[in-house]
Amino acid sequence: MFHIGHLAIINRAADMCEKLIVGVNSDALVQEYKNKTPVIGEEDRAEIVRNLKKVYTAEIVSTLDKLELWNKYNFDAVFIGDDWKGNERWLQTEKVLAEVGVQVVYLPHTEGISSTTLRVEIPMRAEDHNSEV
Repeated sequence: MFHIGHLAIINRAADMCEKLIVGVNSDALVQEYKNKTPVIGEEDRAEIVRNLKKVYTAEIVSTLDKLELWNKYNFDAVFIGDDWKGNERWLQTEKVLAEVGVQVVYLPHTEGISSTTLRVEIPMRAEDHNSEV
């Protein structure tokens, strides 16, 4: 679910590069690694991101393997929220990408916001609103 934290990272990343390509995880990939069905489908999510003025393009990706993605898109840097810094998967990603000259850049995470939190809060807010009516 796209939220203000995603927008903040996209804007910061775009300010640090010439052309920002945003990887939008496919529905199948989200289901595989988060065990969740996206609220908004991959095509719609990609179209939302493509229409942000600082985004060069958005591509639907079906893998978390950044080296595989680098082989396809040949990028110079990967941008990720700093809440992932020190995570075992990202430490390994840093090592692998360093071998091909790609930098992993950790950008400030927006505190108090996540898609998981919104999945819980939105139905609760709807219930509160309905009980007030």
